[in-house]
Amino acid sequence: IIVVAATNRSDILDSALLRPGRFDRRISLSLPDIRGRLKILQVHTATTTLSGTVDLTTVARSIPGFSGAEIANLVNEAALLAARKGKQRIEQVDFEEAQDKIIMGLERKTMVIDQDARRLTAYHEAGHTVLAKLLPEADPLHKTTIIPRGRSLGLTQQMPIDEHHAYTRSYLINRIKILLGGRLAEELVFGRVTTGASNDLLGSTQIAYRLVCEFGMSAHLGPIACNGRVAAEAFGGDGGEFWQQSQQTLREIDLEIIRIVQHSYESARELLKEHNEFVHMLAESLLAHETLDGEEVDIVYRCYQNRLRIKEKSTETGG
Repeated sequence: IIVVAATNRSDILDSALLRPGRFDRRISLSLPDIRGRLKILQVHTATTTLSGTVDLTTVARSIPGFSGAEIANLVNEAALLAARKGKQRIEQVDFEEAQDKIIMGLERKTMVIDQDARRLTAYHEAGHTVLAKLLPEADPLHKTTIIPRGRSLGLTQQMPIDEHHAYTRSYLINRIKILLGGRLAEELVFGRVTTGASNDLLGSTQIAYRLVCEFGMSAHLGPIACNGRVAAEAFGGDGGEFWQQSQQTLREIDLEIIRIVQHSYESARELLKEHNEFVHMLAESLLAHETLDGEEVDIVYRCYQNRLRIKEKSTETGG
């Protein structure tokens, strides 16, 4: 008799269950990588009619972290969107809209937003976008929008080229800076901040915490895990005990997290100040078009670079 069981929390299983002769084989199933997502997409789209413009590899790359069930839901949503528009085939844009709906929620087309709030949102998203475009090691931009979805008034989305299996310290620090870019743009342009950056602040603080306490990337605390989950089984125990930090260590952790976030904030501020005109150009483009994809952001960036070159030549000639 072979007994098979599944759990999402193997770390809390009683050791008596895992003795030889009981559940003594473990098979870890992780979320599919890009090749796995592509294969799952091919299975679920086998019975659908796709347009020749659909690139399933691009779709698979844009949905990191999706499970098989979520990918099936994505295909269903794309088919429904295409059917509602009277299309005979599912197009690439239908997959993009379905992805936005699943990740960000439905568009709130009936939501009334005054011009001041709309302008604030445009500069908020422009702050994220400028830093994502200029900082090294950042994931490429996929889309930035000021169309309200779910609880959000706007969104800036990046799409990694390859699967991330490990992260460098500079990548994580730059991720913190990008998250803080929206609040910074509000502060630099309008001289005030709003509650719209609450999720960004939460995300940046979580990254800083993990950088210090899990990844051992703090120059001050050094290469140690200090998140209170160092199991005693590493020293021959049964895993029921954990290393508890002293009050002094906890205080140093707090100070280090604050220092990383604050230093990232100031560094991102200087970069946005330096490229202030790029922020304004992107915000005005968002106000005019509401949504910009990565290629359109590149066009705005090239226009910005051309303006800089013209100004430099004018300065050199004294004109």
